[in-house]
Amino acid sequence: MAVLGWILVIALFAIGLAGAVVPVLPGSIAIFAAFFVYGWFFTFKHFNVWFWIIQSLIMIVLFVADYAVSAWGTKKYGGSKLSVILSTIGVIIGPFVIPAFGLVIGPFLGAFVGELIAGASVSKSVKVGYGTLVGLFSSMVMKIILQIVMIVVFWIWII
Repeated sequence: MAVLGWILVIALFAIGLAGAVVPVLPGSIAIFAAFFVYGWFFTFKHFNVWFWIIQSLIMIVLFVADYAVSAWGTKKYGGSKLSVILSTIGVIIGPFVIPAFGLVIGPFLGAFVGELIAGASVSKSVKVGYGTLVGLFSSMVMKIILQIVMIVVFWIWII
């Protein structure tokens, strides 16, 4: 049973980290779920109130910053509200429509089309699409770092 417990915990950590790059995966929720799996298979005694407060705060920061950083890239490069909305839709739909490159092409096209609809020039639309990618990749890096922090805090707490 212990082996199964560790397999599930590690699998949830891996799914969580992959979720930083693949938007359809649960990301930090999978990492948070790994803490419960550990508790159910082994013990919850390692996890005091401070553990749950720290992990919950990291998750809140992850959720808020994920959307804020992505939108920041679009806005920083002069994008409209429509560009932010369409780039977000592109992040979600892109990987399904174009499996290998959809994560990059989807948000770029969403922002680009959003700007064209808003009446911007092609050059400005390209610039906003680029800004969307800057925000997207910045968000991914930030998510990976914070999710690694969540996992490290877990290991520190159980040792």
